Amino acid sequence: MSETLIAALFVFVLASFAGFEVINKVPPTLHTPLMSGANAISGIAVLGALIIAGDKDWNVTVILGLVAVVFATINVVGGFLVTDRMLQMFKKKEAA
Repeated sequence: MSETLIAALFVFVLASFAGFEVINKVPPTLHTPLMSGANAISGIAVLGALIIAGDKDWNVTVILGLVAVVFATINVVGGFLVTDRMLQMFKKKEAA
């Protein structure tokens, strides 16, 4: 294995543990507002994945970039749907 791959896997494992610990400590009442704020980060992930997937040659990097685009887009759309549903709960209901 190359040193670059080992370093990337090490960073991925550390980020996974750190992310799990951060999400685990968030109370349920704050989870939805924090997730709506995380949509900006997912938008950045979409842009990065588009840059990676933009190569003309089809190789593993382009395929993984395409998969990243799909997953990050699903995350962004789902986050906006959840945020919209949460905001609908706070709107006043009109009398019939």
